[in-house]
Amino acid sequence: MARGRLSVEAYAAGVRAGERAVLARAITLVESQRADDQALARELVAELQADAGGSLRVGVTGSPGAGKSTLIEALGLHLVRDLGRRVAVLAVDPSSVRSGGSILGDKTRMQELAREPRAFIRPSPSLGELGGVARHTRETVLLCEASGFDVVLVETVGVGQSEVMVAQLVDCFLVLMLAGAGDELQGIKRGILELADILAITKADGDNTAAAERARAEYALAMRLIRPKHPGWSVPVVTTSSVTGAGLAALWQTVERHRLALQSGPAWQAQREAQHVYWLWRAIEAELMRRFAADPAVLARRPELEAAVRSGRLSPDHAAAELLAAFTGR
Repeated sequence: MARGRLSVEAYAAGVRAGERAVLARAITLVESQRADDQALARELVAELQADAGGSLRVGVTGSPGAGKSTLIEALGLHLVRDLGRRVAVLAVDPSSVRSGGSILGDKTRMQELAREPRAFIRPSPSLGELGGVARHTRETVLLCEASGFDVVLVETVGVGQSEVMVAQLVDCFLVLMLAGAGDELQGIKRGILELADILAITKADGDNTAAAERARAEYALAMRLIRPKHPGWSVPVVTTSSVTGAGLAALWQTVERHRLALQSGPAWQAQREAQHVYWLWRAIEAELMRRFAADPAVLARRPELEAAVRSGRLSPDHAAAELLAAFTGR
């Protein structure tokens, strides 16, 4: 066994026992890009698969400045202190281009929640992943569930890229909007709103209270024009304040109401099954890209083809076909 690495049995036992240090080491293992670590991580996830799946998974997204981390901390404190829940926060940070590490570090932004024994915060570098979700966030969710956390909050980068990945990871997709930021109605990103299960207008306090209420009414009207994801569920629009706490309890009640609505029919199970298939294909794509990039025949032809594309002598599609032919031997 490599230095610093546990056996699958030791990892699994520690995670099941709720040992936070072992959980953190297990997450580091699944996030590792080393081939030997990935092989061990797959064994661990398979071992813990039957212990996972029992949490309520909530994705939180929104543009920078909407107060995602602040709201998550306030909501997390409400859940652990008032409702007695065990909460895991998976905060996907933008990555450093040079080091690949997290830039923001959500533990520094959620210091009060981080001190709660019933909460666990894990910032993870996005490593450039589209959708603002780290490649192995799904496995991290499963580890947290196996460790006994009954609520998992996934915060995304929220930099305007497609958020499809987080919608394929969670049971409830919460989109945060900021009143008065110039994104009401005419600037609505229809694609992300089509994925939303709940909309929350943040920072509804002080001088911004009236503007937040106007934004809530405008978004509520706009959402009537968008086909809901699930029959029988119309996307509600609420206002919240992380400063005063106003609306936080009502927001969580709305999340629970959404869960009950989906579980009353086939939608809950159907959504999770569809997500399993989605991540099957994501895993295949990732492994194919890894093998493609490391293939000797591809490496041999890559410099000349990239140079030809760069100079305009060859189209990207033509060069891609050449590299794929080198990879497959056809």
